[in-house]
Amino acid sequence: MHNKPADSITSLQDDYAWRDVIAKLVLFFFGLALLHKGFNFYIVAYALPIIWILDGGLNRIRYSIQEPLVVAILIFCGALALGILWSDNPALGIKVWQKYWAFLFFIPYLSLLSNQRLPWAIGGLLMGFLIILLAGLYQWIVMQEQGVPFLKLSHTGFSLILGIGVIVSLYFAATSSHRKTSILLWFFMFFLLFIQFNQYSRTALLATIFTAMLLILLLYKKEIQTLIVAMVVLIFVGGVFAVLSSTLSERMIHAQTDIESSLQGNYSTSLGYRLAMWDVGLHSIAQHPYFGYGTGMAASHFDKTIETYKGGIYKDLPDFVKTYHYHNDLIEIGMHIGAIGLITYTLLLWSWFKSMKEHQLGILGIAFVCYVFLAGLTETLVYYRATLYFILAVTAISIAKKKTELSCHNRASYRSQLQESRFNA
Repeated sequence: MHNKPADSITSLQDDYAWRDVIAKLVLFFFGLALLHKGFNFYIVAYALPIIWILDGGLNRIRYSIQEPLVVAILIFCGALALGILWSDNPALGIKVWQKYWAFLFFIPYLSLLSNQRLPWAIGGLLMGFLIILLAGLYQWIVMQEQGVPFLKLSHTGFSLILGIGVIVSLYFAATSSHRKTSILLWFFMFFLLFIQFNQYSRTALLATIFTAMLLILLLYKKEIQTLIVAMVVLIFVGGVFAVLSSTLSERMIHAQTDIESSLQGNYSTSLGYRLAMWDVGLHSIAQHPYFGYGTGMAASHFDKTIETYKGGIYKDLPDFVKTYHYHNDLIEIGMHIGAIGLITYTLLLWSWFKSMKEHQLGILGIAFVCYVFLAGLTETLVYYRATLYFILAVTAISIAKKKTELSCHNRASYRSQLQESRFNA
């Protein structure tokens, strides 16, 4: 005669076991998915939400929305989805919305993380980052090319990922309680910074340096002597890297040439093109400040406006570069849905910091928000999806790991108090 309750418990345990194995594999392969655009799309669009639902994610949604960042992502993506309603081309609006939809992966990813699954998520993300790093080194040293072309990662995308690596390494180097680990992380941080100095992306480098200086200030604000030493070392090493980098010197010469060309009315340069786009974008937002032009209409509106704006001085720019985005997160979002978008995006950045602060990661949260904001002043980050996935995944892992540590600490404290009360009794 079968014991039905025992069989039922065994069945539930088996069910959880296979779901746990699949969840670990999905979290691991997500890190590797950073390597390939097509692969990361299938992981994020299909595998991650499916295993999240099978793992009971919908039942945990009430806990997920307790995170300020989760709520802000839902509001931001919801606002962009509403923008499709007043878009002149809804099909194009859906296509553009799918790029911002990448933010939504954070919800199932964070929900799937647990103490047992964290090593798989961390291992996959580290492996993906190291493979990108090695591939980038090979392209730079051996092939003498920028970025990682065979992974479809531009020099800007590669530099942005390096910048995240610099920030995370610096934070854990400063907060690690193990001296050897701290020293290794400092060296690794400077190694990543050296590679970044030899990439063409000037703005990603500047965003990294400014964020690193802010991070040092926040980490050592109560230790003035250490603060001064750390800041001097960063500035000195950065200066040495700048002198040694022929790439940076080349880009500075290009920047000077671009400025001179722009002053002469030639905007068919990297800097001139951005200045023209920002000029047209700000002018267009001023005309429709509240609701913008509808999700998906930003690029097409630029091509239409430049025919007559300021006598058509920018009308030849589409021949220089095809219009995709405005190279500025704020202008891009403002073009799509106006003030609604800018308010919800501001809420997103604030909630990012707030979520991390609630888990005793406030300083790292400030650094991430600062980096995203600064990098977004000259780029549109959703078009560098690997960068977005990477920094949000690091955020989720940091929060989940801190939750686990605090939970273990609380349990240990409770047991200690219980034993003490028994002893006193």
